[in-house]
Amino acid sequence: MLDYDKPGSSMVEIQCLLDNVGTSELVIDLIVNTKNDRVFEESILLGIALLQGGNTQIQNSFYNQLSMQKKSEKFFKVFYDRLRLAQQEIRATVSVNMSELSCRKRDDDGDVSSIRFKRGKDSGLHMKDDMRGQLKEASSVTSKAFSAFRKELDPDLESLGQNGDITAAEEVLEEPKLSPAITIMKPILRFLQLLCENHNSELQNFLRNQNNKTNYNLVCETLQFLDCICGSTTGGLGLLGLYINESNVDLIRQTLETITEYCQGPCHENQTCIAKHESNGIDIIIALIVNPINPLGKDRLDLVLELKNNASKLLLAIMESRHDSENAEKILYKMRPTELVDVMKEAYTQVLESEEDDDSVGDQIKPRDVGHNIYILAHQLARHSKVLQQSLKPGSGSGFDPDNEKDAAFHYYANHTAQIEIVRHDRTMEQIVFPVPNICEYLTEESKVRVFTSTERDDQGSKVNDFFQQFDNLYNEMRWQKKIRKNKALFWFSRNISLWGSISFYLACMVNIVVAVFYPFGDDGDEGTLLPFWNILLWVALGVFSVLLPVLPKPQGIQFFLVSLILRSIYTLGLGPALLSLGTVNLFNKLVFLVSFVGNQGTFTRGYQAVVMDMLFIYHMGYAIICVLGLFVHEFFYSFLLFDLVIREETLLNVIKSVTRNGRSIILTAILALFLVYFFSIIGFLFLKDDFRMEVDRLPVPDTELKDMLSNREVPKTCSKEFCPKPPEEDDGMERVCDTLFMCIITVLNQGLRNGGGVGDILRRPSKKEPLFAARVVYDLLFFFVVIIIVLNLIFGVIIDTFADLRSEKQRKEEILKTTCFICGLERDKFDNKTVTFEEHIKSEHNMWHYLYFLVLVRVKDPTEYTGPESYVAQMIAEKNLEWFPRMRAMSLVSNEGEGEQNEMRCLQDKLDDTVTLVAQLSGQLSELKEQMTEQRKNKQRLGFLGPSQVNHHIPTH
Repeated sequence: MLDYDKPGSSMVEIQCLLDNVGTSELVIDLIVNTKNDRVFEESILLGIALLQGGNTQIQNSFYNQLSMQKKSEKFFKVFYDRLRLAQQEIRATVSVNMSELSCRKRDDDGDVSSIRFKRGKDSGLHMKDDMRGQLKEASSVTSKAFSAFRKELDPDLESLGQNGDITAAEEVLEEPKLSPAITIMKPILRFLQLLCENHNSELQNFLRNQNNKTNYNLVCETLQFLDCICGSTTGGLGLLGLYINESNVDLIRQTLETITEYCQGPCHENQTCIAKHESNGIDIIIALIVNPINPLGKDRLDLVLELKNNASKLLLAIMESRHDSENAEKILYKMRPTELVDVMKEAYTQVLESEEDDDSVGDQIKPRDVGHNIYILAHQLARHSKVLQQSLKPGSGSGFDPDNEKDAAFHYYANHTAQIEIVRHDRTMEQIVFPVPNICEYLTEESKVRVFTSTERDDQGSKVNDFFQQFDNLYNEMRWQKKIRKNKALFWFSRNISLWGSISFYLACMVNIVVAVFYPFGDDGDEGTLLPFWNILLWVALGVFSVLLPVLPKPQGIQFFLVSLILRSIYTLGLGPALLSLGTVNLFNKLVFLVSFVGNQGTFTRGYQAVVMDMLFIYHMGYAIICVLGLFVHEFFYSFLLFDLVIREETLLNVIKSVTRNGRSIILTAILALFLVYFFSIIGFLFLKDDFRMEVDRLPVPDTELKDMLSNREVPKTCSKEFCPKPPEEDDGMERVCDTLFMCIITVLNQGLRNGGGVGDILRRPSKKEPLFAARVVYDLLFFFVVIIIVLNLIFGVIIDTFADLRSEKQRKEEILKTTCFICGLERDKFDNKTVTFEEHIKSEHNMWHYLYFLVLVRVKDPTEYTGPESYVAQMIAEKNLEWFPRMRAMSLVSNEGEGEQNEMRCLQDKLDDTVTLVAQLSGQLSELKEQMTEQRKNKQRLGFLGPSQVNHHIPTH
């Protein structure tokens, strides 16, 4: 018992440890050699415990011991004999079950208020005890007890009619129990199922054929057992409910699950074996789906739903991953398409009395889930039946009608069903139809747009790799969104996150317009005054936009209303209070946006490091801090909020990226420019120091400061010509700007780069008679060509080319998004003049979100419940192998390429059918001729026999 508390990995370790010490061999020996039913049952249960969860090592151990040690013939003979014995028991008791259930049917059909029962309670109690004893006796294996019960059945039914307690009679009829020979079949079938769990193809084939002298086909025998226990040998399939009750419904469910496990993987041989079996197995499975199972369905609808669910899964398993239509046609031959449609509609409208909440983890199945599986079954069968294909289309020419049950059901199932195409190991393609997990409903539209537009293409032009890497983040977002749906307030805020972002931007623009127009506040004293005409006009505008708010489109109507309200408040309350109120509203709105952002992303659930590394979260936090600074420190801080436009517009982001993408090249070119400036500054300092004279405009000095400066400064009595200060009025406005190398560098850098002609524009214009005239010309031209023409244009060229590349990339990206399939990479022109258009292809065949939903399905589904394709994809995901995604391939294109061959084959098939019909007619005519010839021959023989006899008779008379 302690082992149940251990995690799954510990259970696997214990199973492997037991197998290493020979437990699997012990199980085989006990099953083969024991004669004791109790030991046999415990041996089966031990084998089930070893194989629980589909342990591959245990399965291989069983297979190796059975195949290599030649124990398989005796081993499977035990199960074969048990299956045969159980069928004999069922056939012996089926008449008893029929009588009991027909009695219940008689009670159910009659009006309870008009039943003419006597109130004899004593006889009723006596009858109850008598029946209970007889039913216990009937559970024994002897035929004598069955015959005795059959003889006494009629008088018992008469005395039962005198019983006044109807509920007591019903309780009596629910008493019978299955005999031990039938009861043991449930663990046996579970053991056989676990041998094939996780699609073990070797054991699936081994159960069908052991390559021994005597082979025991347990696959067919299990199907025969299902046929027998459902009463197919005694009557019509419409009366299934008479054979299925609470005592055997679990056994029937286990039988369906076992046969399903035989086929999944797929195991084509077992599929064909089941489909072609001479029993009524397929008919039984179809009948379980399409027929009502009463009276069990009235009391235990959950059991009936589970039965129908398993039956639909079994039919899907029989058709799984088959490229031919043989099995599907066999199934379609034995059912009417309208039956599936009716069952789906009934399951959609049906509601369990104790239906659990969506978030519960109970095992109880819902009617709509059953209907969904039947819809998927019908969807798969519709490929081979035009009638069923038409039946699955909701509504007629009038379109979708929500009040029509059929339309509502199909609309619901279609929206919760997806299909994809995968590539198998042998490079064949396969289409998969699957139910969309409920958690996928919580994927937000913002995330869809972000993933669709930002996913990067790899070297082979496919986006699958980057899309696959984003799966974990998207799945975590779905889980978080599902969690916050329980918090109504947080979900409401998070759902309107785009609205809060737009309001923040518009408020920031309005605040900055107010600051730009009216700052500094209060200088003119007329901020609160307005001309009467404009005053009345603002009131009228506010009233008109308030009335038109429900009529106008929401974004524009709200914007006009808010602008008129803000302008009116500015001139009513004053600039200071109005700006304070706008800043407060903007801060509050940004806090709401932060709550919505955290609610959508689940930021704090990802850990401290993820919060710090989330640049968007840091940006929005900085935005809120700037709002606080603008509100409490100074209004000029609001100007930083306008940078939000860069984040909102992709074009402006490209402008920024044009500088940052090739930032290293730009920085290195700028450093080269600094080196050249430094080089020209040294030359200017050494040879052209006197030419660096620049006109300056000094600020006027106030008279008081001038007097103070003259009074405080001691003017020397004698001063040299060079050092005597020049009076201000004698200053010519020129200064030397290259007396030091540092000042020379600053001048060349500042004036040389900003002037169109270089540093020569600000230097002294020399005379041609000066000895350094030629040097000045060379100096000016070199600076102009090297620094201005070459280096600066290199920087500008890098920026312009980068921007052009970004614009081209954006256009190419938009073109790719419009004309290329996200999954396979095929372009729109590949689907020209084909039966499937490009829009249909990306919507139904290769819908990127359907692939995401399938990944979620593989993540949330129990691995032991995987179908063959799901198991294959799960293995590929574990290996991080993306070859199961179709690249540059689509099944519709492959089928179109083979249309000519298919048409030729179809013509040949039609000719062959005509030939067969003609041969059949000729055979019939030949048969008639043969009969006529035989009749004529007999007549001739008769005549020939009579003729000579008459001649011989007349000879003696002569």
